[in-house]
Amino acid sequence: MQIIERENLTALFESLKKHGYEIVGPTVRDEVVIYDTLNAVEDLPKGWTDEQEKGIYRLKKRDDEALFGYVLSPHTWKKFLYPPKVKLWEAKRQEKSFTITEPQGDGPKYAFLGVRACELAAIAMQDKIFLEGAHIDPIYKERREKSLIIAVNCGQAAKTCFCPSMNSGPKVTSGFDLALTEVCTPYHHYFVVETGTAKGKDVLKDLSLHPAEESAKESARQVVKNAEDQIERTLKTEGLKENLQANAEHPRWNDVADRCLSCANCTMVCPTCFCSTVEDVTDLTGDHAERWRLWDSCFTMDFSHIHGGNIRSSTKGRYRQWMTHKLASWVDQFGVSGCTGCGRCITWCPVGIDITEEVAVIQKQE
Repeated sequence: MQIIERENLTALFESLKKHGYEIVGPTVRDEVVIYDTLNAVEDLPKGWTDEQEKGIYRLKKRDDEALFGYVLSPHTWKKFLYPPKVKLWEAKRQEKSFTITEPQGDGPKYAFLGVRACELAAIAMQDKIFLEGAHIDPIYKERREKSLIIAVNCGQAAKTCFCPSMNSGPKVTSGFDLALTEVCTPYHHYFVVETGTAKGKDVLKDLSLHPAEESAKESARQVVKNAEDQIERTLKTEGLKENLQANAEHPRWNDVADRCLSCANCTMVCPTCFCSTVEDVTDLTGDHAERWRLWDSCFTMDFSHIHGGNIRSSTKGRYRQWMTHKLASWVDQFGVSGCTGCGRCITWCPVGIDITEEVAVIQKQE
């Protein structure tokens, strides 16, 4: 492990740009931490943190100048790897036929800065979905192969976090090129750096680093422990898949349906949800047409519409589908749960529905 002093962090930005990366990370906009393009260290949310609870999110000033002192953004990295709107192909008329072309190799080269442990777990899940098996998503593949991941260990947790229950945090363990732990005291502000890949090591070549002493390593470990000690929510995963699949008619589904707005917020902020739809557009002459893929949600009425009608016309059916897929049938499909315990669906539900509470009620009935 090595140390990057706070004042030398600009050199990391310069090295990333030198290697051709577009830096994407946290910044404050419209009273929320979002993920967007960063041009300089000054764009980071210095001195800001966030308070999160059921249906509640607010920014709050810290009593220090930590750059990564927030918990989680409503944005997720899938926004960049699996874009919300992307053109699949276009067709142009040539006399009596059409020529179809697909976008070729024009994806950006991203350096993701500030990726949390639960978000690394989400990226690993989407890797299984889009990069394994017979059908590989070429758009995701290109963006993923070009990306560099700089993870940051959590220094604090929100009341909505339950990543330990899902074995996905708060400590970063794998899936990164570089991992930072921010140590910010009144006397010393620095980052303990761990290298995960040769690609990450190459980025550090231009930086002025020095080895981390044992005291610095212990301070880094304490940062993560502080976050872990703050986590209160839990989700019991033992036997969960079988329990949910055996309780399709549990009365709790009716109760949650009375509160759920089918707004799809939970799926939009979820780092692993990948539902999409396809939209075809054409010009007025009929000489040019395009096919676009757009994010969709299992909470929308049209998503489950097939010939003859909608197979999930009720809010109950749609919420049950989402939670049962996320925590049960996802395991059947991909061998892992579809939840990382990030808590975004709890924070950004406008009526404060808590997935951990809903699971706990259903689990009481074997």
